[in-house]
Amino acid sequence: MIKVALVGAGKMGVSHLSILGAHPDVEMVGVCDTSKIVTNFLERYSKMDCYADFTKMLDKAKPDAVFVAVPTKFHHQIIKIALERNIHVFAEKPFCLNTAEGKELVDLAAKKSLVNQVGYHNKFVGTFKEVKRIIKSGMLGDVYHFVAESYGPVVTKPKQSSWRSKPEEGGGCLMDYASHVIDLVNDIISPITQVKGATLKSIYSNTVEDAVYSVMNTTDNVSGILSVNWSEETYRKMSTTVTILGSKGKIISDANEMKLYLKDETKDYTKGWNVKYITDLTDQVNFNLRGEEYSAQIDYFVDAVLKRKPNNVNTFQQAMQTDKVIELIKQHR
Repeated sequence: MIKVALVGAGKMGVSHLSILGAHPDVEMVGVCDTSKIVTNFLERYSKMDCYADFTKMLDKAKPDAVFVAVPTKFHHQIIKIALERNIHVFAEKPFCLNTAEGKELVDLAAKKSLVNQVGYHNKFVGTFKEVKRIIKSGMLGDVYHFVAESYGPVVTKPKQSSWRSKPEEGGGCLMDYASHVIDLVNDIISPITQVKGATLKSIYSNTVEDAVYSVMNTTDNVSGILSVNWSEETYRKMSTTVTILGSKGKIISDANEMKLYLKDETKDYTKGWNVKYITDLTDQVNFNLRGEEYSAQIDYFVDAVLKRKPNNVNTFQQAMQTDKVIELIKQHR
């Protein structure tokens, strides 16, 4: 068993709390949040030990690991405190507001040999995992272009008044929505190292962008287009799609379905079009809430802390690569 504490009991924090509470290898020892409404509710109905002060929780609960689900502007401070106390850290995305903060945390986690993970859950979606396997196996041949898209109805009217409308807190489509897509491209193709142009467009928001469009290249000289819009009312919820072209075929995949076209038959797939669904590609998880990927990422983190698996998925270092791309896009807007 590992002792786990949570800081930030908002939407994602409560989601993590539910999964962690059902995990057979986890003992929840504390929740920290500044909202008395939230902590009073948790103390009354779950008997959870709750705190308003993060360091006080660490002193009393003495967790082996903490889950950080607060606005991004607080990540650096909170994660640094935890790492300095030799506590393993799972942080929500995006990692940090800038790469300078991220680099300090990457180095500190490495120095302390602590497990570190950031919540880019797409890496645990079965269809995207299969896309990565196909590309890394060479089945698609020389990959030369991608289109990475994500759309959803997050901001659909003016006068938003939450952290999403505050760039200093990590708000805006680029850091919130587009970071997921950038991280996915970095993982399944190769890291993005060049941005040739970018447009950050406000549709309803006054202080942040609602859409991000960019032309980019990866380390392997794969060209690509990023198209993300969180003010797209024709979608019921966030929908991410990647289209990848190679010399031997093409892939079109979202979180539910992967379509693969091959010019020649392989051991795993036939010539022409092949279709696989998420139900064919999903691994069993301890507890399914919102989607298997949310539990899978927590299962992986717990296994890494218990030394059952290597700490090499969604690390701080990988998340900082995504932060670097965000900075490049901002520079080229």
